[in-house]
Amino acid sequence: MLALCVEGNLLSSPEFAHHLEAFAVQGIGSLSFVVGSSYGLSDGVKSKARFKLSMSFMTFPHQLARVMLFEQIYRAFQILHHGKYHK
Repeated sequence: MLALCVEGNLLSSPEFAHHLEAFAVQGIGSLSFVVGSSYGLSDGVKSKARFKLSMSFMTFPHQLARVMLFEQIYRAFQILHHGKYHK
């Protein structure tokens, strides 16, 4: 599980791609991304996360955060497969 939270790591798109690649190399076949409510995530959820990710220092509506996350996942796979999308 990856938790999206303020305390998480800020990564560039290539860094995010390489983290996803590292999970795959470790044999992790599926990942769950947890986006909290406007109150954030509980400490219990954050403590169980394999990785904590922050999308930005800025605040976004949660619906937009999901779309941005999907786009970054797509971009990560394009980076890892040398696609043209990322350029």
